[in-house]
Amino acid sequence: QLQFVESGGGLVDPGGSLRLSCVASGFTLSTYTVSWFRQAPGKEREAISCSSGRDFSQYYADSVKGRFTISRDIAKNAAFLEMNSVRPEDSGVYYCALDVWQKCDWPMRRDDVDYWGKGTRVIVSP
Repeated sequence: QLQFVESGGGLVDPGGSLRLSCVASGFTLSTYTVSWFRQAPGKEREAISCSSGRDFSQYYADSVKGRFTISRDIAKNAAFLEMNSVRPEDSGVYYCALDVWQKCDWPMRRDDVDYWGKGTRVIVSP
């Protein structure tokens, strides 16, 4: 079983910023397609961003385009989601998700994911 952990969630004011991390151990994260999913209370889990394992191409949901940025740090064996200008509707549990397929089949679906993290909660509220 692959080991990777999300962190960085918390309470943030509307308009603020947050950086989520997904850190892997025991395997090379850069060989996987990495996605971030979000599940708001009472809603379906949705893909909000993806970084292709082949060439690190990036994809974003319209709701976060221009505000969120997905990135990777090869040396740290990690992926990140930089969240700026957050809104209350950005609240939810954020999951790091890995796919052995080397490209983002955007928009990613839950069935496309091979491995799920346990999630980190983000609350956007004054």
